[in-house]
Amino acid sequence: MTEPRWSVSCNDPFGRDRALTVLVEDERIVLVPPAGAAAVLSAQQARRLGLTLDQAAVRAQDRRAG
Repeated sequence: MTEPRWSVSCNDPFGRDRALTVLVEDERIVLVPPAGAAAVLSAQQARRLGLTLDQAAVRAQDRRAG
C-alpha cells in the first residue's frame, strides 16, 4: 500500500510555482519542501496547508490505533 501523500501549491522566494509535499510515514507526518528549502504561501495556501496537515494527522493517528 502506498503512503498517503498530499501536495500543497506555493511559490519560492522568487515567485516560481512550487509545492510542499505532505506524507504520512508510520505514525509521523513528513513535510517535504520545494527545492531550495523555502516556501512562500499566500493566506489561502496556508489554510490549505493547515487542512492538509489535519488530514495527515488523522491518518497518522489511525495508524497508531490500528
